Amino acid sequence: MIDFTLSPRDREILDYVRSEALVARKYARHYDENEHEFPPDELPEAPDFPGVEKAFAGWNPETDSPMPVLTMLVAAGQTWGDYSVRMRRGRGGLGNAALRAAGTPEQIEKWGHLTLAMAITEPGCGSDPSRVATTAVLDPEADEWVLNGEKIFVTTGCRADGVVVWATIDKSAGRAGIKSFLVEKGTPGFVVAHKEKKLGIRADDTAAYVFRDCRIPRGNLLGGDESIPKQSSGGFKGVMKTFNMTRPSVAAIGLGMAEAALDFTRDELRRAGLPVDSYGSSIHGESAAVARLHQLEALYEAAMLTVLRAAWLSGEGQPNNLEASICKAKAGEAVRLITQGCIELLGPMGISREHLLEKWFRDVRITDIYEGTGEIQRLIIARTILGYNREQLK
Repeated sequence: MIDFTLSPRDREILDYVRSEALVARKYARHYDENEHEFPPDELPEAPDFPGVEKAFAGWNPETDSPMPVLTMLVAAGQTWGDYSVRMRRGRGGLGNAALRAAGTPEQIEKWGHLTLAMAITEPGCGSDPSRVATTAVLDPEADEWVLNGEKIFVTTGCRADGVVVWATIDKSAGRAGIKSFLVEKGTPGFVVAHKEKKLGIRADDTAAYVFRDCRIPRGNLLGGDESIPKQSSGGFKGVMKTFNMTRPSVAAIGLGMAEAALDFTRDELRRAGLPVDSYGSSIHGESAAVARLHQLEALYEAAMLTVLRAAWLSGEGQPNNLEASICKAKAGEAVRLITQGCIELLGPMGISREHLLEKWFRDVRITDIYEGTGEIQRLIIARTILGYNREQLK
């Protein structure tokens, strides 16, 4: 039976994460308004905090929440402070998850200590990866792959040490021809074109890449499989498994910001004298503002439960492809409605730059965009439940 009741140790860990998040929140506005600056790898207050890894050291599998579930709660607790600023910035990126999912033992040993971005999106290719136009051509005499193409909206693209690049080795094969390649920064022909300017998560670096006759060793093909099966996606499928755990993480990150918005709104309504804690009372005895807040809180709880279930399935070694898409789609919509609702409840205070609520509203929009948009998640859900293939429902 699934039980998401928190143990005393769980609560201790999450309280600690909140204490770090409150410190990080003090820097949030500065880096939002100065997006050309990168938040530091470690805040000045870091020596006063031992680190969440040490807090995890006391984890007990017999009494505490499953580690994947606790990881989701920690992720939400961190963004309860700020999306981009952390007490200590962890190493690794989405490309590292792909490396762990599909890399050979030799590749993991060689590349695992680096921060790796993942480059998928192109100017003419967004949610449909089968339209990837970046090419990889094998030069057998030099024993090298030659990459040519452009990538945009690469998360952690400026800070990363290298990148996992999606490219096609056979356009006629569609998705079956798509492979992933490991490319290190500084490789001739690999250019970081510019850093994107964005509506939200402005302090989080998002870059555009250009590859012009970029030569990499033959062994940099992720997974080392050069076959192009016509009936499957080969390396494409292996890397896509990455998203079954990262999509719940994205959902948790968005819900952390949504919870911050709810907490701020609740405190302000309470300060105004409204009985925001009147749970269980007659609906006729509630003001419209309190009733709306309770609806937003219920939306948050429902979305978070889908995240925890997807994480729990992963921890149990069970398939969670459907659940990962459900929680991503649910949270992407929920965090937008929650933060927008909080702004509407607080009026001018909600849009004032004196407070972080308007920033949270802008930042949560990424939840429904990267690692598969909400529309794509709903397609995956429909295909899985109805038993349709990609051609039947797209």
